[in-house]
Amino acid sequence: MRKVIYGINLSADGCCDHTKFGGGGETHEYFTDLMRDVDLIIYGRKTYELMVPYWPDVAKKQSETKVVNEFAQTFDAIDKVVFSRTLDKVEGNTKLIRSNLGDEVLKLKQESGKNISIGGVSLPSELIALGLVDEFYFLVHPTIVGEGRRLFDDTGFDLQQRLKLADSRVLDSGCVSLHYLKR
Repeated sequence: MRKVIYGINLSADGCCDHTKFGGGGETHEYFTDLMRDVDLIIYGRKTYELMVPYWPDVAKKQSETKVVNEFAQTFDAIDKVVFSRTLDKVEGNTKLIRSNLGDEVLKLKQESGKNISIGGVSLPSELIALGLVDEFYFLVHPTIVGEGRRLFDDTGFDLQQRLKLADSRVLDSGCVSLHYLKR
């Protein structure tokens, strides 16, 4: 069975709002490496609209640094699924699904292939509550922002889940990579 993996950037005080802190080349390298073992990305509408068409455009134009362009190309090449009841259309190698999130993700997990990556906050929170997320990759940035959306703040779910630390490392930038497995 395929694994569902969740990767996200966080500030040291738990903020997951990407506009509150910067990334950098090392961050893009980290997520490019993570995506090498992925052949499907699942998003909700909001995250999809943040990622597409921005990253496919960077991939086509090669308009950023070498590291950022490589991330864009890796991202663009991976098939995507968007769960939305309000989105009218999707672009490129993306499929729109309007039906039951849990049932559909369980079906996708049972298909052959590499890992399935999920992103954003709301959709991953729902999948975590359903017990469908297998691994967590938190990239904690060495900054305190003091404001902004916190991971799982407004989910309304009982998300208590015990995790097992599989790996941790400190990047040159001071970011700390934490890789957890669902117990």
